[in-house]
Amino acid sequence: MAACAGITSISFSSEGRFLSALWALLVACICDGIDGRIARLLKASSKLGAELDSLADFVNFGVAPAMFMYFWMTGGPDHMLADGTVVARPFIRVVLACALYYALCDCFRLARFNTMLEQETAPYWKHFFTGVPAPGGCWMVLTPAILSLAFDAKGSSPTFATVLQNPWTGVFMLLLVGTLMASRLPTISLKAMHVRRKALPFVLAGLLLVVAFLVSNFWLTIGVLGVGYLFTVPISGFVFLRVRARYERDCAAGSELQA
Repeated sequence: MAACAGITSISFSSEGRFLSALWALLVACICDGIDGRIARLLKASSKLGAELDSLADFVNFGVAPAMFMYFWMTGGPDHMLADGTVVARPFIRVVLACALYYALCDCFRLARFNTMLEQETAPYWKHFFTGVPAPGGCWMVLTPAILSLAFDAKGSSPTFATVLQNPWTGVFMLLLVGTLMASRLPTISLKAMHVRRKALPFVLAGLLLVVAFLVSNFWLTIGVLGVGYLFTVPISGFVFLRVRARYERDCAAGSELQA
């Protein structure tokens, strides 16, 4: 189902139906989030399922968003943007090259993730991913398109939406996010995050506020959260350095006690 949703998104993008393409990618994200849990509940986990999951992730979070950005930045089959600007053919090839770069970085990230499953890592890495995860990269790279479509749906001034759809903005995002996915930068893993009891009411209040914004303006909220997620990358690096330093101090203290 996830792979079918991703392929459907590519089809919608090629037809210029970009909002429908985003909905298809959202379905793919939901399927990716629940497939492992369903497999464990049904006691149907297998290596074959793990490989299929990676292949589906490459389609959904590598190829589909790359093709979305390519068609969206080049104006679809007519190569004309919403403001009437015709995209030059040489630049179309530049956009395609950047889209390919992003997709291949996603492929490299997924392949490295599969090989690292059998390797031992330091305990503090359980709180972090190596590089931006594939679903997060898809979310990041689509943020300009999501915000542009959200402002366009609200009937806002076309100036901001035009800036977001500027091909140079999309090229920058494809190169940046692709590099972040292929890099070894630590990024926060929410799966291993533990919320203290004292902070729980504030976290719940924040989640309720996000839900309220999603109900009032879904795509605009998703876009703003995507921008926020992009800024968590440098914060994650700072937190990682502190966690690693604390772990190394504890190990050093333990060695001195044993000696």
